[in-house]
Amino acid sequence: MIKINLLPVRAAKKKETTRQQISILVITVVGTIVVCILLYSMAISKISTTKEDIAKTEQEIQQLKTKIGEIDNIKKLQAEVKKKLDILSRLRKEKTGPVSRLALLSNAVPDKLWLTKYTEANGVISISGVAFSEDDIAAFMKNLQAIPDFSNVELQVSEQTEINKTKAKRFDITFKLTAFAPPEPDKSVKK
Repeated sequence: MIKINLLPVRAAKKKETTRQQISILVITVVGTIVVCILLYSMAISKISTTKEDIAKTEQEIQQLKTKIGEIDNIKKLQAEVKKKLDILSRLRKEKTGPVSRLALLSNAVPDKLWLTKYTEANGVISISGVAFSEDDIAAFMKNLQAIPDFSNVELQVSEQTEINKTKAKRFDITFKLTAFAPPEPDKSVKK
């Protein structure tokens, strides 16, 4: 009988199968490592681009904050300029106000009447003067009542006096300004 020894063929096949399995394992491990390295590098690149985007955005935010600060400063300056212009316009009104009132008052004075005192406070004007007769005082009061800027013309005092041995009438009259606006308090002053 002939004996055939098949063991070395089986051992060779086993060795070959083992080699194939080891090479498949090595290729799989190397492939997995390469894929992991590729995924890691992609994640790192995404992180770095995201960090760059964040840095750019923060820089833009800082630039916008400086612009907002400049705009706030401009608004403050604009408010200050508006306040100063309001003060200037009020000063111009007040500057021309007494002049025009005195011109109106001068036109209202009759020939035989003289004014000795003029005071103005909070829209109320007080006038003192001397006239030769009560008719001159009455004419003066009518002239004042005819002026639209004046209201509530009232005779406070009318008394006999003597000036250089001539009899005269001393008088005090008060009236209000119709277009009087009290000065606005400064709102920027904190209490």
